[in-house]
Amino acid sequence: MKVLVFTSLFPNNIETSKGIFIKQRMFHFARLDGCEIKVVSPVPYLSGLNRASKGDEDSKIKQKENIDGIEIFHPRYPLIPKISMPFHGFSLFISSLKSIKKIHETFPFDLIDGHYIYPDGLAAVLLGKVFKKPVVLSARGSDINEFPKFRLIRPMIRFALHRADHIVGVCDALKREIMELGIPGDKISVIPNGVDIKMFHPECKTKMRKVLSIPENRKAILSVGSLVPRKGFDILLTAFHRLCQECGDVHLYIIGEGPSRANLRRQIKKLQLTAHVTLLGEVRNEGLTTWYNAADVSCLASSREGWPNVIMESLACGTPVVATRVWGAPEILTSADVGILVDPSPESFHEGLARALATNWDSRKIRGHVENRSWSKVASEVKDIFGFVLKQRRGKSLEN
Repeated sequence: MKVLVFTSLFPNNIETSKGIFIKQRMFHFARLDGCEIKVVSPVPYLSGLNRASKGDEDSKIKQKENIDGIEIFHPRYPLIPKISMPFHGFSLFISSLKSIKKIHETFPFDLIDGHYIYPDGLAAVLLGKVFKKPVVLSARGSDINEFPKFRLIRPMIRFALHRADHIVGVCDALKREIMELGIPGDKISVIPNGVDIKMFHPECKTKMRKVLSIPENRKAILSVGSLVPRKGFDILLTAFHRLCQECGDVHLYIIGEGPSRANLRRQIKKLQLTAHVTLLGEVRNEGLTTWYNAADVSCLASSREGWPNVIMESLACGTPVVATRVWGAPEILTSADVGILVDPSPESFHEGLARALATNWDSRKIRGHVENRSWSKVASEVKDIFGFVLKQRRGKSLEN
């Protein structure tokens, strides 16, 4: 089975952690018997006002590279932020066509695996028409729970969903939302993300705290995510402010970078939390294990998520999680033994954090909750779906 993976969300030589969950899923798929992949991950060559803020990093991404044995191609496509959004899918399609035709000469792929319904999914469906190949699209989160709200984007999302041969959602909540767009349930499969159980594993908390210079008696709360409004860090800070007034030595560590950083710094200063909150910036994926193990609890205050990988990673390290009960989070935190679900409000989050810090958690039980959800298992489930789609397509060809 030869599969062409099409997504703009794939790690590259500059952004090594970008879309790491897609890379993990398809890397393990490629290790299964009879499975081969090549990846086409388009990169913008014009990003308007974004360009200066990103340090022109897009231009440093290689045209072609090999990561862990995966051959990846990066065709360039034009992009003007905000203005070109309604044309984004067509831009990806047209700009990738030449590269994919060349790939097809030596790698006659059987199926196109597209990730993110818009714009990538639209482009993948159009490519499927050109090459007469079946297309499986994976919905990840905001591509379904946010983008359909845009009047010009919604019809293209519906088009991509209807024209795809099959759709994969990472949680049941996404499946229900896709069905609300008029897609029959039997065309949608739910395959939750896995977790790298070798990278994320329990370590001695005392040892990890020494590495990070965190005092042994300090209550440490960790939150990992991009600094954007939907991650709810403003809610978390308000809740943490009240927690600080009640607790002694408690500290909040935030890992991530993004456009909300300046606003969060102002909020931290206004709440007089400078001595109790640290914005750590980006931390490489392999460095997160140390932080998860050093923390007493990790938390996620997002207003929407698909299948939050940070929850899986924390649990794999034996660290409990406090998270808002939205989208995929309740499908992960199904037991009170591994975490606490709260409403997306400062009051509810404060109560959840206080309860989590006062609870005597069993790290082995927390780890056991997710350790069977390996990426190898995920890959096998994906292979089954691809096999079903190919068999279905062959059946239709025989009928015709």
